[in-house]
Amino acid sequence: MSKAALVLFSGGQDSTTCLTWALDRFDHVETVGFDYGQRHRVELDCRVDIVASLKEHYPNWAAKLGEDHTIDLTVLGKISESALTRDTAIEMQTNGLPSTFVPGRNLIFLTMAAALAYRRGLSHIVGGMCETDYSGYPDCRDQTIRALETALGLGMDRQFVLDTPLMWIDKAATWRLAETLGGERLVTLIRERTHTCYLGERGQLHDWGHGCGACPACDLRAKGYTQYRTAG
Repeated sequence: MSKAALVLFSGGQDSTTCLTWALDRFDHVETVGFDYGQRHRVELDCRVDIVASLKEHYPNWAAKLGEDHTIDLTVLGKISESALTRDTAIEMQTNGLPSTFVPGRNLIFLTMAAALAYRRGLSHIVGGMCETDYSGYPDCRDQTIRALETALGLGMDRQFVLDTPLMWIDKAATWRLAETLGGERLVTLIRERTHTCYLGERGQLHDWGHGCGACPACDLRAKGYTQYRTAG
């Protein structure tokens, strides 16, 4: 199914934008989410609401949406010493990486997604990795993704394409991409329905969405939204 794709869909802003990007380009799109014991596990609960909203407001996309898959990777949370999987402070570490870095996370996500795509007959795998406006995670870099793309193809003897539509754009451009794909309605859907906050805060609805407003994920999202709206 060369015109089909599997999207890594967490329930966050970036993965929702990637999902709509895939729906705009492929004839058939399936989704996969990962439960790795993350503190902000509420993002997984948002996935159902997001998909329901997309189906309601975008019938052309609804016809393309296929099966949703959820993979239990709680073992990753058990072996990680990260502020995303432990109730510890979010801070910069001596190695230059933030304490929210989960070693191997995207490598495992993409490998599991490829194994699923192999079984489902899907050749494109879409992820929201970005090295333009991010927290410095090494497994978000394009060089990492391209190396893994080669390794997956060799290891499974099947050609996979790892699509990363956000790799070279910042958060403001990510909001703008959503508007281009689905208009102001999609921007509102992403603002109100998706989840990014590392602390799992879903209380107050800010201009840019729900969140604590202080963690790195909220900071990136808020600054991007302000730049997007200011630029008009």
